[in-house]
Amino acid sequence: MKAVAIQTFGSPEGLTVIDLPAPAPADGQVLIAAEAIGVGGVDAVIRSGALADYGFKEGHVPGGEVAGTVTAVGDGVDASWIGRRVWAFTGVGGGYVEQAIAPVEEVLPLPANLSAVDAVTLGSAGVVAHFGLSHAHFAPGESVLVRGAAGSIGIMTVQLAARGGAGAVAVTTSSAERGDRLRGLGATHVLDRSGEGGEDAPAGYDVIIDVVAGADMPSFFARLNPNGRMVAVGAVGGRPPADFGTTMMADFQKSMSFATFSAATVAEAERRAVRTAQFAAASRGELHTVVHELLPLEQAVLAHRKMDAGEVFGRIVLTP
Repeated sequence: MKAVAIQTFGSPEGLTVIDLPAPAPADGQVLIAAEAIGVGGVDAVIRSGALADYGFKEGHVPGGEVAGTVTAVGDGVDASWIGRRVWAFTGVGGGYVEQAIAPVEEVLPLPANLSAVDAVTLGSAGVVAHFGLSHAHFAPGESVLVRGAAGSIGIMTVQLAARGGAGAVAVTTSSAERGDRLRGLGATHVLDRSGEGGEDAPAGYDVIIDVVAGADMPSFFARLNPNGRMVAVGAVGGRPPADFGTTMMADFQKSMSFATFSAATVAEAERRAVRTAQFAAASRGELHTVVHELLPLEQAVLAHRKMDAGEVFGRIVLTP
């Protein structure tokens, strides 16, 4: 089968199409003929080599979520899964393939009217957005700023904050056109990437959900209200400065909080319940997925170029 692997860390050109033997599911696993593969920001971070210290090596096959049809199951797995349309989390890699392996506990059946493309656009992003807001102790009436709102996690956070009764939902983004699209999804104020602008935007925010991190992250502590909470749910802009905590200490009397959030800390049953509810909501048109572009699996390099260039609004999906 065809797959895409990281031949060399660094630029998108380090990705290459390779041939791998067709896999067979082990105990507790299923084999999925992929119809859609989500391209996530973490894929680009891994490809860059920034996470090499965490054990990622060249030769790694990126991709964490796929959707398609189960074609085989391993020992201990109910054979009724075979032939079912599903979404699956493959882990920190293994998704850029024509045939994917996933543990059955990370596989979810799809509603009849939810496409595979929509499933991989929503599946991981929706859960991160939901639990990221929960981790921030977001409550109705509070003001929320989503930093880096043009990606799939940011887009879902905007929608969930608006649906959750936020008093204001501000976003940082790179253009007026993107701002208009985010307003259509629930944003009430549009700021530039530095957090400036926005007619009548709040002076401060109770919650900041940060998808970006990077060098400019500490400047956003100044935009927190007293008792405000910032939660970093991603780091597509790289790591923040090592001394970013000194900015918080300078405003000690504001009682600000900072936390990171990873869905890996949420129990599987809780993730499954939220994802099931979100898939149902999307199938009813209550949550909206945004697909930037569909590209063949063989064009993963182009997908990563577009992400690195900041061109993507929503999610790129690869199709085998």
